[in-house]
Amino acid sequence: MKKSTLANTPAIWQSLPMIKRALTYLLSLIVMPFGCAQVMNDIDPTKAMDSQYVRVMRNQDGSTAVFRRTPSNEVLEKRTFNANSVLSMLTVYRMDRQGNPLGCKIYDGLKQELFKARYGYDANTGLLVEEQLFDARVKRLDPTGKFEMPVRRFIYTYDANGKQNKPIALGLFAGKTAEEMYARPSALESNPFEDQTKDEPSDAAPTEK
Repeated sequence: MKKSTLANTPAIWQSLPMIKRALTYLLSLIVMPFGCAQVMNDIDPTKAMDSQYVRVMRNQDGSTAVFRRTPSNEVLEKRTFNANSVLSMLTVYRMDRQGNPLGCKIYDGLKQELFKARYGYDANTGLLVEEQLFDARVKRLDPTGKFEMPVRRFIYTYDANGKQNKPIALGLFAGKTAEEMYARPSALESNPFEDQTKDEPSDAAPTEK
């Protein structure tokens, strides 16, 4: 799979304040394409159990997150159920051989596609540095009409110990659609099939810019 960079930056992005551009257009950034994986069959969260291809996280508020992967590890699916075991969010990730998300598609509880995301990794460290969130219902183009524009972007930074800080959220369009319907980043804090802890990842909201 050919990896593309952000060298051909849309003109509207170049007009962002310098501080945002400095955070965003990092050297050696690799951007992965969107995921295109097929949605798996339904699962009953009340009967779901950990197995080779399933991880279940039950939260104190009664909600449940069920992660499933394919035998090839190319697809990772996260289903979030409310306290009544009703599906509220579905995210399907396309993974690389190292277990890193290449991109994902985000659906509501009725399995209607809302957003799609792609991820940028530093070519030297392999760390996630950017997520671009696109509206799957309305395609927004830059003034040249050549590039699709994300509705929201998340910048990831790390402390001196390599621990990921709270992501910085950048909104590129006026309005509250993305914030109201999917305010949090879609990137996985860890792969549930590699992380042996049973704690749900932090739900803290990203820092707004």
